[in-house]
Amino acid sequence: MRKLRLFGVAIACLLSHQQSIMAQGSDIKKDTIALQHGAHRIGNRTDADMERWRNLRFGQFIHWGVYAIPGGIWNGKVYDGAAEWIRSWKEMPKDAYDNLYKQFDPVACDPAAWAQQAKDMGAKYMVITTKHHDGFCLWPSKFSKYTIAATPYKKDIIGPMVAAYNKAGIDAYLYFSIIDWNNPDWRTSLKTAADTAAMVRFKVFVKNQLKELLERYPTVKGFWFDGTWDDSWKNDGAFSDELEQYLQKLHPGLIIGSRLRADEKGARHFDSNNRLMGDYEQGWERKLPEKIADVHGHDWEGVMTVPENQWGYHQRWDGHIKSSNEIIEMLAKSVSLSGNFVLNFGPKPDGTFRTEEQQLMTNIGSWMKVNGEAIYGAGYAGFEKQDWGYFTRKTGTDTVYMVVCNVPVSGKLRVKLPAGKVIGSAYTLEEPGTQLSPELIVRNEYFIPIAQKVYTTPLVVVLTLWNGAAADHYEKAKT
Repeated sequence: MRKLRLFGVAIACLLSHQQSIMAQGSDIKKDTIALQHGAHRIGNRTDADMERWRNLRFGQFIHWGVYAIPGGIWNGKVYDGAAEWIRSWKEMPKDAYDNLYKQFDPVACDPAAWAQQAKDMGAKYMVITTKHHDGFCLWPSKFSKYTIAATPYKKDIIGPMVAAYNKAGIDAYLYFSIIDWNNPDWRTSLKTAADTAAMVRFKVFVKNQLKELLERYPTVKGFWFDGTWDDSWKNDGAFSDELEQYLQKLHPGLIIGSRLRADEKGARHFDSNNRLMGDYEQGWERKLPEKIADVHGHDWEGVMTVPENQWGYHQRWDGHIKSSNEIIEMLAKSVSLSGNFVLNFGPKPDGTFRTEEQQLMTNIGSWMKVNGEAIYGAGYAGFEKQDWGYFTRKTGTDTVYMVVCNVPVSGKLRVKLPAGKVIGSAYTLEEPGTQLSPELIVRNEYFIPIAQKVYTTPLVVVLTLWNGAAADHYEKAKT
């Protein structure tokens, strides 16, 4: 029996690999456009650093900077956009914004407490804004005067954060905006020779700051880039290509998503031959794919806000606010499609989190403590989706998880197995010692009966699959 099960595991791994190849059909096609600065790899990275990122599955995003001080409101007027964009608002005087750093003094900021909250929530990696579009640096960069060193706080933010999260067992990634409204050399487009000369200087500045971050914080695992949509950047594919290779040479194993690069024809994320540039797809912002075909076999990451579009701290959360159960469902959906999910938080100017965010972290963490094994190291299961929720599969095994978000009134969960598989055992993670009794409906379809009660959070049912064929006593319909 043991040999049979080992053989089954090997077959499962092979099937998973074949499914991945099928999903990556777009990568198998022949290129039609000659590119020097397009994608340099076909398929996903297979090294240990990328496999680690892939298995973490759940991350925390932190948007923090001087934009937390106005918190989306200026002179009694409410800015309806994302709080970190308030400097671009016509009602926000630029000089007033550019002097907010003189008030930035987050004395209540406790990196160890932040890291513990993230760990308790179940996050395995963290992304923090080192510098957003306003150009304000949360580290004392020697290439800018507009940094944390010039504030009343004076102390580095990024170093203690990276150290605290690492100590808590959480990988750190650094968000970095290419757009820099504070740098006089930044241009959105190049219309004159002077613009071109300024952008040359700006690219040196960007390269220096990124090198500085890697040298100051060598344990970081990667960069999360933003602000690469302007013509001045996307029309210089040669530089973004060289920059990516430079950073990865400085820091072997460094992970960089698809937002940094453009090819020589101005295509972003995917080059002009529709090949992914970067180590994973970053196009899923405040939205998630619907089916496995939507991700084309690529590694991918979805980033989500709690209100509809608030990243940095906003004093007012208007509109729909996502509940912990909604977030858990989004997390499960992402993993079921072999993706990572990152939830955003916007700390207040004093360095604390709003009570709603703290409660959200607590609620998600309570669920993850019981059900996290359905998330970490799991991915696409290859099952036909059912209306009750999502399937995930522990990578390389025949252990499948049913993350049940919508319990049927019948109390029975329909499962359709792949051909040649039978259910060996079934139980819930909240009661692992109690076996469920699957009911064969027809051929390879089952009902999994669960306890008739009110479920206040998603339920996880664990299935162990064996090789075999269920007894088939049903005659096929004659049509």
